[in-house]
Amino acid sequence: MDAAAVKALISERFNAQFVEVQGEGAKFHVTAVSDDFIGLMPVKKQQRIYACLTEEIASGAIHAVTMSLFTPEEWAKK
Repeated sequence: MDAAAVKALISERFNAQFVEVQGEGAKFHVTAVSDDFIGLMPVKKQQRIYACLTEEIASGAIHAVTMSLFTPEEWAKK
């Protein structure tokens, strides 16, 4: 699996204004910005992204995912 495929999965399955995926093989880093993160604790934000990748994680196509997840307001301050 490559970063473009992971980005496509997230983009198809989650409403985000911005998604960037880096990595290769089975390890990836996801940066995402979404209004859907407003009011959520970090673990809940991560669960939203993991939900997009459940099948790929279960199959072993994705082994590790690190994440930087932001609301648009948080992203603007970055």
